[in-house]
Amino acid sequence: MRVKRLFDVVVSGLALVVAAVPMAIIAAAVRVTTGSPVLFRQRRPGRHGTPFTIMKFRTMRSGPGEDADRLTRVGRLLRSSSLDELPELWNVLRGDMSLVGPRPLLMEYLDRYSPRQARRHDLRPGLTGLAQVQGRNLVAWEDRFELDVQYVETRSFALDLTIIARTVGAVLRREGINGEGSSTMAPFQGSGS
Repeated sequence: MRVKRLFDVVVSGLALVVAAVPMAIIAAAVRVTTGSPVLFRQRRPGRHGTPFTIMKFRTMRSGPGEDADRLTRVGRLLRSSSLDELPELWNVLRGDMSLVGPRPLLMEYLDRYSPRQARRHDLRPGLTGLAQVQGRNLVAWEDRFELDVQYVETRSFALDLTIIARTVGAVLRREGINGEGSSTMAPFQGSGS
């Protein structure tokens, strides 16, 4: 087993144990304020674009409307603290994701990437990544994808540890959560969008 995968298994397993009580409290809060289901599940492209089901805590009400209007008060708190992403630790433990790598985006984006941008799928997607510590949702799509490819080309265990440490700081400071003038990132329409 490679060092990166072993690290993913050990850290995600320990983190799930440590986070069990907070996750139960979050699940109860989502259930009371938003109803069922507590978890949001969506197909996302993994390594080589192979689909997997990502899990997060639900932050929006179901139904029509803009994302900003459907975002609940509890959901806003979960997103601003990144606590909505705790269930992704299960995706890491299963091997769908890694602790560090390009973030898994939407399946519909797969045919919109340039050949270089598509290299982001050469690795397992990550819970955090180089783009997340360089501005997260404040970074333009093309710059974000370039950071993803830069990670693919220069990855190392030392870089992963640096990204994890920087992620903790970014989450505590709640940096780069929303796209400019929006509660969510604008959809990627293709290069030049």
